[in-house]
Amino acid sequence: MTSSTSARAAQPSFVVLPRDLSPSLTVFAFLAEHFARIGSEVWRARIQSGKVHWQDGSPIDLDTLCRPTARVYYYREVEAETQIPFREKILYRDEQIMLVHKPHFLPVTPSGNYVNECLVHRLRIATGISTIAPAHRLDRETAGVMLLSLNPETRHKYHELFLSGTIRKDYQAVAALTPELAAAHGEASNSEVRDLPRHWTVKNRLHAAEPSFLMQVIPGEANSHSEISLIAVKDGLGLFELSPITGKTHQLRVHMQSLGMPLLNDRFYPTLKPKGPDDFDKPLKLVAKRLRFRDPISGRDHDVSCEGFDAQFLETESL
Repeated sequence: MTSSTSARAAQPSFVVLPRDLSPSLTVFAFLAEHFARIGSEVWRARIQSGKVHWQDGSPIDLDTLCRPTARVYYYREVEAETQIPFREKILYRDEQIMLVHKPHFLPVTPSGNYVNECLVHRLRIATGISTIAPAHRLDRETAGVMLLSLNPETRHKYHELFLSGTIRKDYQAVAALTPELAAAHGEASNSEVRDLPRHWTVKNRLHAAEPSFLMQVIPGEANSHSEISLIAVKDGLGLFELSPITGKTHQLRVHMQSLGMPLLNDRFYPTLKPKGPDDFDKPLKLVAKRLRFRDPISGRDHDVSCEGFDAQFLETESL
């Protein structure tokens, strides 16, 4: 069962003011327009209660004028914050980085209905390290290994690993086989399958769909690339290994859909399900299983894995 409590973010968010602004524009007016969906009265109340300030902590009032390129800090609030009943696990830690297993359903940073119930805030509380920040993205619905930076002065070095493609990311997923694959493999046990793994190289052009948080394949030059292998079958389901060569939003989920095999328990693809509470008994069957990279600071080779779907896949109970 999902439990919810009202909450205010323990750590502030910030927005950078644009360079070209009217000299008479107030911060209040900018926030009310920039975050129009929140509502001007909410911003008025936040400012009047001291929940909006400059980077040095000095307060912003309703008449404070904008300062081009300055950061405005504010505290996100929600009336009811969902509590995620799964725990993260620290897999490795040194002075520069932390490698962590993020559970399904837990966001990495504050978003939507989550302000404190996120991976970064949990880790800051658990370790006392206030400078923890993610080095890359991982969807809330996806579990798996995440790299986090502890030192702001070296953080850019770890971002560059992903930008340059010098870090290897490997995922596991479970999906229903296409009718053709099910006919070929669905009645066979893993020990009887002779022609696995089967492999696909998927390259296509991904673009925002409607609503904008979804992605779709459109005609044009490819801007996404995934390597996907079917490695085991059971009862019409397939266990897949996936390596994203590029890092587009929802890339693996859309690429599996493009093969006619959308991931099990995916609420976005192929059809967006109605908004509702999470079903913690049916997580998205996608996990970031392994990260491999050479540390740009220490030179150490890291190869860190978490539990995937192998054991579950070989059990007889339903996935």
